[in-house]
Amino acid sequence: MDFEFTEDQQSLRDVVRRWVDKAFPFERRHRIAKAGGAARDVYRELVQLGLTGLAVPETHGGMGFGAVEAMVVMEELGRGLVNAPYAQGALIAPAAFAHARAELQAIWLPRIADGSALVALAHQERSARYRLGEVHTRAGSDAGGTWMLDGAKNVVPAGDEADAFIVPAHTQQGIQLFLVDNGAAGSQLRGYPTHDGARAAELTLSGTPGVVIAREGMLVLERAVDVGIAAACAEGVGLMERLLEITVEYLNTRRQFNVALATFQALRHRVVDMKMQLELARSMSYLATLRLGDAPDVRRRALSQAKVQLGHSMRLVGQQAIQLHGGIGVADEYVASHYFKRLAMLELAFGDTLHHLGEVSARMQETAGVFA
Repeated sequence: MDFEFTEDQQSLRDVVRRWVDKAFPFERRHRIAKAGGAARDVYRELVQLGLTGLAVPETHGGMGFGAVEAMVVMEELGRGLVNAPYAQGALIAPAAFAHARAELQAIWLPRIADGSALVALAHQERSARYRLGEVHTRAGSDAGGTWMLDGAKNVVPAGDEADAFIVPAHTQQGIQLFLVDNGAAGSQLRGYPTHDGARAAELTLSGTPGVVIAREGMLVLERAVDVGIAAACAEGVGLMERLLEITVEYLNTRRQFNVALATFQALRHRVVDMKMQLELARSMSYLATLRLGDAPDVRRRALSQAKVQLGHSMRLVGQQAIQLHGGIGVADEYVASHYFKRLAMLELAFGDTLHHLGEVSARMQETAGVFA
């Protein structure tokens, strides 16, 4: 199998990396985090690069690129620790709208592509524990055929910055996906900063009008979440790659007993362990991306396998980096601590390691036995 990137994909990587190096130094991210994490201005700059149209079909004003191009962008945004809801607005939302009615696509996909609309997936609920089918939000239609939603969604990424939300809700026909405008009647938002310097919100719906995106809600929701998992894996690879570089630079610079820390063999072994985990994570991130086009059962198992490996890798790389830095590694003014926090948040995104280990196990029941 050929894992070489094409010239266009390499050019895309170079464009994103140059923007990160020029326009998004750590000092800017630190200021955004200290100010509460609002990053719509950063998102607008990604719009100017054309990145928000990456996954939108050309017929709706986008570029119609595939999953590999999305992975390349997410790796570079991870390397730069870019504080913007890119995966939510530019990758997950188009994946959900791909199954919407033509008239709904014609309204929203061009707005997603040109950045005039930021649409966030609001699917988490307090008692669900990452189970997508555990949906307590309800939807029913009134006499005029308008759908009304009642329920609450938690930890909605960039919730108080989004223009609309994709909301799963139970109906008499099963789980369906609805589009709910920010500020719609009966809706309430409570935004707050997250541990990694971004933002999230609690969304409460009480008789709130919504428009059906997909009637086969679970199939579309699983696909959208899998796109999010693949994006999180790619971002994690970029984060770990840069954090490893930062750690090696520190070991080569910091001196103890009048010699560089990098000369101590025990510390060099730790760096080797970090590098091995990074490469394991990279290979599983590639698998996750390449499996997005497969049948649902194959795709879901591969994405869970990737998330398990990324969870182990992010934990080891993050913790080793902090330990090798010592006290400065947890200082808020030092870049390594921000990489560590983002890795910790990504480990929980779309299901933590234990959840996805259970998902993998459940999908291996027929082949788990020695004599199967």
